[in-house]
Amino acid sequence: MSDPITLGVIALVVLIVLIAIRIPIAYAMILVGGGGIMLVNGPMLLLSQLKTLAYGQFSIYDLSVVPMFVLMGELATVAGLSHALFRGANAWLGWMRGGTAMAAIAGCAGFGAVCGSSLATASTMGKVALPELKRYNYSGALATGSLAAGGVLGILIPPSVVLIVYAVIVEANIVTMFAAAMLPGILAVLFFILTIAIYVRIRPSAGPAGGAAGRSEFISATLGLLPVMVIFGLVLGGIYGGFFNPTPAAAVGVFLVWIYGIGKRRVGLSEMVTALKSTARTSGMIYVILLGAELMKIFMSRIGLPQQAALWIAESGMAPMMVMVLILIALILLGCLMDSMSMILLVIPFFWPMLVELNGGLYATADTAGFGMGTEDLKVWFGILALIVAELGLITPPVGMNVFIISALARDTPMIETFKGVVPFFCAELVRVALVLAFPVLTLWLPTLLRG
Repeated sequence: MSDPITLGVIALVVLIVLIAIRIPIAYAMILVGGGGIMLVNGPMLLLSQLKTLAYGQFSIYDLSVVPMFVLMGELATVAGLSHALFRGANAWLGWMRGGTAMAAIAGCAGFGAVCGSSLATASTMGKVALPELKRYNYSGALATGSLAAGGVLGILIPPSVVLIVYAVIVEANIVTMFAAAMLPGILAVLFFILTIAIYVRIRPSAGPAGGAAGRSEFISATLGLLPVMVIFGLVLGGIYGGFFNPTPAAAVGVFLVWIYGIGKRRVGLSEMVTALKSTARTSGMIYVILLGAELMKIFMSRIGLPQQAALWIAESGMAPMMVMVLILIALILLGCLMDSMSMILLVIPFFWPMLVELNGGLYATADTAGFGMGTEDLKVWFGILALIVAELGLITPPVGMNVFIISALARDTPMIETFKGVVPFFCAELVRVALVLAFPVLTLWLPTLLRG
């Protein structure tokens, strides 16, 4: 039983079984990773690791940004930023055929930029936009499909909590990852809006025009976007401009959203306490999963699985790019079964070391690397690809978490209609994956530009 591949496969099967019987993923990873270390190297090594591992993981400065951005998202939901975003986007786009659905996509993008969570974006924007889409007689498939798809924008558009966690796992620069996500995120918004435009051209009755907003409503709705633009601009502009790093930027965002909520009389003491409790629960969950992921990574490293897997792939004659495609397919399938955060924490500690080995080792240069780029660029490119396909899992049958959320809000629309509605957006996402896979410059151009 000393073969690393065999041990690794058994460990992953046990992990999946534990998750399937509803053991929380954090505890499942701790049990498998800790048990594997004890089996291979004995209990003393595990105890030695546990003595300092939790503190070493949780005291990483970069992780302090996670609760800040989670709190920012909690306050943004309570403060009603979603209403302002959708109202402003609808004033600009609602006059077109399919314009209200396009406004919902734009609103999801804006709220995702403040919230950083796909599930929260889908839930919040669904509550705001669904009544308007119904009022203008949009088809159930287009209304629910566009909102389920729009919700996935929260995972990639900065600031994204999942993106931060990925950066911590692979030891990438958070600011670099934010910059790399910007252009693919904008592409997603444009592709989704284009998808709606094509959809209503083929089926005009599915998305009627909502009518142009009156002058006073247009001005009022546009002015309502200013606070969101200010918050987004100060947080990301401050990061990219070098005025502060992500943790102080998140603190600034929390303060600004809090002030906005107070000004709108939506955030009081009870709402603040509720947001803090929810933030503590979410952050604690993420931290414990990170501990489990670290134990899994140590176990995999101890048995030499990444190196053996890379050697096996190299001897098979499979090209590194084909390996990347297979990994992305696996991530899409896993995304159908679990949320994006759990998936990233589960598989990245396994896949990333293997890709490093395939790329020529930790210190590979662009001249010698299997993917034609250095390790630092590979971190960025693979991270964006992984998050995009994690988005796909949120709208892919049979689980599709975003579809379930929207279906729960739109009870008069059968779930099968919602799944039909997300198919065009799923196809648009596949096009985006193909573009980013074929042209890594889409993710690497802006980070390179910012580095000067």
